[in-house]
Formats: sequence, C-alpha cells, structure tokens
Amino acid sequence: MLNIFYLLLLISISLEEKADVYMTRKITPSNMVKMFKILNVELGGKIGLKVHSGEGGGKFFLTPNFLEDIYNYTKGTYIECNAAYNGDRNTTERHRELLKKHGWSTKRFVIMDEDPQKDKNVPIENGFMIKNNYVGSRLDEFDSCIVLSHLKGHSMGGYGGALKQLSIGFASQQGKTWIHTAGNITDWKLMDFYLANQENFTAAMGDAASNIVKFFRAKKGIVFINVVANISKECDCAGGLAPDPQINDIGILSSIDPIALDRACVDLIKKTTDNGTDDWVNQLNNLKGENTIRVAEAHGIGTQDYNLIVIDEDEEENNNTLSIIVICLSVLASMIIGGLIIFFFLRNNTKKYQEDFHLTQKMNE
Repeated sequence: MLNIFYLLLLISISLEEKADVYMTRKITPSNMVKMFKILNVELGGKIGLKVHSGEGGGKFFLTPNFLEDIYNYTKGTYIECNAAYNGDRNTTERHRELLKKHGWSTKRFVIMDEDPQKDKNVPIENGFMIKNNYVGSRLDEFDSCIVLSHLKGHSMGGYGGALKQLSIGFASQQGKTWIHTAGNITDWKLMDFYLANQENFTAAMGDAASNIVKFFRAKKGIVFINVVANISKECDCAGGLAPDPQINDIGILSSIDPIALDRACVDLIKKTTDNGTDDWVNQLNNLKGENTIRVAEAHGIGTQDYNLIVIDEDEEENNNTLSIIVICLSVLASMIIGGLIIFFFLRNNTKKYQEDFHLTQKMNE
C-alpha cells in the first residue's frame, strides 16, 4: 500500500512540474491577444514586444498588420536589433528605411543596438559555451516583454522560435557574432571565418537565451507566443530567398515557459505528414537544433515537459454543450406549446360538446 501511495505521489509531483502550453488552430490577429490573455500574467512597466522586423523581400515574417491587435491591447513598443550580415538591416540607417517599407515606422519601435558603441557586455551565469553576451543599450528601457516569434526552420540554428528570438534576436550585432562564433570574435565582417561548430553554436544560443529570460523575470515579467505558420526550412532572415511554405499551418501557441513552448511546437511539426516534414526534421537533426532547447533547460529557465491545452477543443465542447441545451430547451418548449394547444383544443371542444348536449336535451323535452 505504501509503495502505491509513493508511486501516486511521484506521478502527482511530475505532473505539477509540467509547463502549460496553450494552443489555438485559428491564426488571426485577435487570437494573438487571446493567447496572451489566457496566460493570466500581468506585465508591468514599459512592455517590449520582441519581433523580427523581416528582411528585405520577405513575406512570411509576422507583419505589423497581423500584430496590430496585440500592439494596441498591450500598448507595448516593438523592439529589435540590427542584423550581422550583409542585408537591409545591418546598419541602423538601413534598418530604419526597411521599417518604413514593412509598415513598422508608424508604430512605437526601438532598435536596441542603434548605437553599437553603447552596447552592454552582460555576464551569463554558469554559461556552458559563452560566459557573457552583448546586447543593445536600450534594452534597459523595458521592464517586461512579450516575445513574438514566427516558428519556422533555420539554415544555421536548425529551427527558429522563442529561444532564437531570446538569443540571436536580443543580441546586438556584436552579440550575434559572439554567439555564432561561440565567444571568439565580435566583428561581424569576419564572422564567416570563425563560425563555431553546430554543437558549440547551439549551446551558445541556449546560454544567451537564458540570460534574457532571467533579466526580465527579475524585473516585471516575460511571456512567449509562437505563430506556427508559413513553415519552411528557412528563416525570415532569408528575405525574398525564403522558399514557399512546405508544411501546413498549425496554429498559435503561448506559454510562460519558452522551453516548453518551443518543445511543443517542434513536436507538433514532427507529427505532420506534409511534403516538407522530412526535410524540415532532417535539417533540425543535422544542425543539432534541439541542443539549444537542452542547454537552455539546463540553465533552469524552463522544462521540456509540458501539458498541451488546445483551447479550440474546450470551445467546441462548450459549444456542443450549449447546442445540446438549446435543443433540449427547444424540445421542451415545443412540448409545452403542443400541450397547451391540445389543452385549449380539448377544452373548447368539451365546452362546445356540453352546450350541444344541453341543447339536445332541451329539444327532447
């Protein structure tokens, strides 16, 4: 009996340690707000909305039109950093021009490393591959954050989701180079000559991601929303070179745990049977993409054990229950109305019969 009790206790403890990941299959601007609200977290102070501003020619990044509802609801400020490769975002000036083309310029938008000379060198506690990182100086302006990620593949990291946003996305241009070279150099123009092997690179991403999560948790909070749609093997950094989606859209997922969130998204993609599934998973494995998840988990910022809660099913169940109630009430109302009709019909006919009967009796007298 004691062994059974102990086993049940262990099971209950393990269940309690799982992180909740919420999901809707309906990918709409209004559901971005819904997936934030369902987390029941009140973020304080100045809220940063971490986005990927989209490389020139790109069409699959999360656009300002799609994010309009959550932008208005949270009254947040979009935040992003410059890129560390030749493109339309590798200087603050070019980046701002691209923001205009992509429709971001009419919104509150901060390029956190707009002045590279002011980058912050921040320590990473117990880093496995890097012991520090470089972030934009304007990061300090923000008290809390919602990390808004387009979950897709990535030709260097294996996949891109919340953890990539937290690591490469929050890193300044110098920081991006530092992560890609596993703590070797900070000059992005020399990065290709010093790229780390995949094991070390993905570990460095896990290190850097943990640092940002701890930064905001020590302030006024951070939550994560992944949009699993327009899925190909390539990142939004590829711009116009990104291939068309190869896997069907899955939905919007959210959590207070970035590790559980990315783990759930990757698991859902693995379960698909679309034309691009095998290529996507093979790239993930070849580039050791899941190593980032493992290293970030080792930093204690989350868990790969999760409960997936599909809110559409709850809504469908509620709708079905409501439909049954409506049908029952309709049947009951029909029975009552039918009974009343029969009652009045019989009463009128009985009254008429009695009058005819009395009239007949009088005539017979």
